[in-house]
Amino acid sequence: MDKRHFLQISAVLVGTAFFSRYISGSSETMAAADTKFEVTKPEDEWKSILTPEQFQVLRKHGTERSHTSPLDKTYDPGTYVCAGCGQALFTSETKFNSGTGWPSFFKPIDGAIATTVDRSLFMTRTEVHCSRCGGHLGHVFNDGPKPTGLRYCMNGVSLQFEPA
Repeated sequence: MDKRHFLQISAVLVGTAFFSRYISGSSETMAAADTKFEVTKPEDEWKSILTPEQFQVLRKHGTERSHTSPLDKTYDPGTYVCAGCGQALFTSETKFNSGTGWPSFFKPIDGAIATTVDRSLFMTRTEVHCSRCGGHLGHVFNDGPKPTGLRYCMNGVSLQFEPA
């Protein structure tokens, strides 16, 4: 192994070690397994009641591809509920088109969501999860419309729409 190759490998290893807390697909401070929620199930049971994509997003803190959810363009009157436990999360009155390709809301139903710090992907964000089952829903940002100025950017697969 020549000196150049050794230095390149060393740089990659040092960089990986230094940034490892950001590279991970989840964060140690996301809705943790030891948090007590009203609805809890073993992983096998979650896998049996959720689609593979829902399981990846809700239970493994994944993200669906932008512009793939039909709920992004759904603006009928109704309620958006957690796909994991059925808890009502958002009403259609708080939904808006953010242009991001994910269903976006400016205000959740009181008590329906909880937040944690997400330090994955080289950034610090606020993760949003269902307060009843802990399912990962998406993230909240400070660039939304009035009256709250917040944008709850949700994964469509983590939601189900119930028409009014």
